[in-house]
Amino acid sequence: MVENDTNALSEQQAERGGIEAVSIDQVAEIFRAAGYRVTPAEQNGMVQLMSASQGVGFAIRFGNVAPAVAGQDVPASAESVRYLDYTLSCVLQVQGELPAELVSSWNRTKRFARLATHGAFLALEWDVLVAGGVSERHVHATIELWDRLIQELLLHLRNRPAMAAQEQ
Repeated sequence: MVENDTNALSEQQAERGGIEAVSIDQVAEIFRAAGYRVTPAEQNGMVQLMSASQGVGFAIRFGNVAPAVAGQDVPASAESVRYLDYTLSCVLQVQGELPAELVSSWNRTKRFARLATHGAFLALEWDVLVAGGVSERHVHATIELWDRLIQELLLHLRNRPAMAAQEQ
């Protein structure tokens, strides 16, 4: 049944010229096609997808529900709900003191993902929008960029001792 729904959805998207909303299963399949392992998990009553890149775990959280299109049935289950956006989120626990410049220097030089501190945690997040229509290739490109951003974050964190020395 899911395969038929996915095929019908793909045909509808091809007719309209792109992806205008995504389901949890659809995003999971796109990540799997890109070579990622993806596991659904529930947190606070919401389904999110869990995966990893470069040995670092991240979550895919879904945001705004797409409005029902005339002629479509109301989704029967949470898995069939379609979303206009999702957030890629990588949260790392920090040991020790973070240099004040670490977060601001990242945010000055990166356009797509923002870095923030939350107590003893460092969070890298990127909101991915599909509202208005994007190609499947665009979604694949966001996955490639996300992988690259995680690599760059790890390098940025390795430079942490040098930043701390500059502050002293």
